[in-house]
Amino acid sequence: MAQIEYRRLGISGLTVSSMGLGCNNFGRPGSKTEDQAGTTAVIDAAINVGITLFDTADIYGYEYGRSESMMGEALSGRRDQIVLATKFGHADYDSPLSNWGAKGSRRYIRQAVEGSLRRLKTEWIDLYQLHTRDPLTPIEETLDALDDLIREGKVRYIGHSNFAGWQIADAEYTARLGNHPRFISAQNEYSLLVRGAEREVLPAVNAYGLGFLPFFPLYNGLFTGKFTRDGGPADSRIMRQRPHLLANAPWDLIEQFEAYLAKRNMTLLEGTLGWLLAQPGLSSVIAGATTPEQVRQNAEAATAWKPTAEESLWVSALFA
Repeated sequence: MAQIEYRRLGISGLTVSSMGLGCNNFGRPGSKTEDQAGTTAVIDAAINVGITLFDTADIYGYEYGRSESMMGEALSGRRDQIVLATKFGHADYDSPLSNWGAKGSRRYIRQAVEGSLRRLKTEWIDLYQLHTRDPLTPIEETLDALDDLIREGKVRYIGHSNFAGWQIADAEYTARLGNHPRFISAQNEYSLLVRGAEREVLPAVNAYGLGFLPFFPLYNGLFTGKFTRDGGPADSRIMRQRPHLLANAPWDLIEQFEAYLAKRNMTLLEGTLGWLLAQPGLSSVIAGATTPEQVRQNAEAATAWKPTAEESLWVSALFA
């Protein structure tokens, strides 16, 4: 397998693997990583292939904090081998801390970070991300609270998720005006079939030097190459929970893309990851996995194809 690539996260000094591991499957009911053994096996495989970026959140798992707790157990004794990213404050999900007020507030952040540190069994979080913008709290208060965490050594860098383009610009302006540490990353949905980030989010990310981390980059697994018009693995998330994604997929375009890749001896997974990693400002592709084999396949696929500018534009136009 080719050596995995490492990139700076935006213009910050933090370096991450171009293939990241999404940890939302850890503790997910019905998955092979529902238990500790399955989770540890996936984490072992990721570290062994050179993946350093591990992305989780306090709400992941079948109960609040479950993914973080399982990761803390699995990472014992090797915490310094990875870049650990987690999130707090998703506006649409209840948490045991909900009675602590607005989820971007100083009070809430203080409780949230201590819980994550305890569950992850670590003294610091490499990348602490605001999961969604809090409509009740001024972004200046959120930045001020995160500034304190950085000064105390509990957090090293900060990022955000699900921000609109104008919110990215507002946060950047507020951080500069208040002399606060800036957000260094943005995490939004982005794939060949979900391109909305190209309108405002990616231009803002590139203008301010943030590293972009797409979630659902394989469109819930549709672009892994395991699915056809007729279906896919029975135990997959699409077949079990989201069959509408399969039914509504633009199969004519996907099959045309597969034929284009076949002429280059590439698989759908390799072509999709190659296209993503060629996009300006993209630092790492965060993909989930429930087996060690999936981890190895993703890491190998991420190094298989570096499309030319012309090839990248062709793919972009195909799914425009």
